[in-house]
Amino acid sequence: MVDVPQLVAQAREGRPRAVARLISLVEGAAPELREVMAALAPLTGGAYVVGLTGSPGVGKSTTTSALVTAYRKAGRRVGVLAVDPSSPFSGGALLGDRVRMSDHASDPGVYIRSMATRGHLGGLAWAAPQAIRVLDAAGCEVILVETVGVGQSEVEIASQADTSVVLLAPGMGDGIQAAKAGILEIGDVYVVNKADRDGADATARELNHMLGLGESRAPGDWRPPIVKTVAARGEGVDEVVEALEKHRAWMEERGVLARRRLARASREVETIAVTTLRSRIGDLSGDRHLGALAERVVAGETDPYRAADELVAGLTNGG
Repeated sequence: MVDVPQLVAQAREGRPRAVARLISLVEGAAPELREVMAALAPLTGGAYVVGLTGSPGVGKSTTTSALVTAYRKAGRRVGVLAVDPSSPFSGGALLGDRVRMSDHASDPGVYIRSMATRGHLGGLAWAAPQAIRVLDAAGCEVILVETVGVGQSEVEIASQADTSVVLLAPGMGDGIQAAKAGILEIGDVYVVNKADRDGADATARELNHMLGLGESRAPGDWRPPIVKTVAARGEGVDEVVEALEKHRAWMEERGVLARRRLARASREVETIAVTTLRSRIGDLSGDRHLGALAERVVAGETDPYRAADELVAGLTNGG
């Protein structure tokens, strides 16, 4: 039996094991999940969520670690969700390399969690929104969400973060060309990492050119900055934090942050509703009504859309 109120109270005190248990309940879609979310609801809304995305090899993990260091120096409590394409139970690498986060492992002001995508497309785990709520309620002031690094399909991070950071690096071949149709369209801040390599200036110029193509911004609109960093040495990281804070201030001033969070909550509710309906339909896989509808479709007596309408009507009416 899970004592949800006690777990939530312990998470609020910053106890890592309680936070870990709550996120495990989220990932496992435990029966207590509804009670957990109800208990967390009044405790959320204070965290600033930053998403980091980019093609494999650009240094997302190193940049995430460097940002943790910068925010901790500023006295902020930090949560990290590292979305891992492999199972979290297999001992897979955290943030690509556990060594990169070793400096933060014993810091009580940092909570790090690796989550599996479990086949979910878009670079994020399906349970990420609820996990973000857990970290928010646990008192994390900044939550860094690092995606798996699958390239231009990682655009989903833009719907989960307050601010999206897109990372690139010189020497990645056609990295910008490969990304331009996807992740280059979602960034609020762009980072050219590994700027000590040849071609960093050219990468920044090409990126600036691409961002300017078709640009139609009104006076006062946000123009995504391009920051060059060498995250492995901590160079340029303070400038990234400064850019993030400027974007947050701009969003708060213009009401953009509130609108983004409202849209995020809407998508979360919709996803839960669709998942619930899908599970109910799945329960009907052997149902005689569904079988009869399928037979009518095969016989040409009705079409799939009308059959689906009947099925949905039956579900929504409790049939």
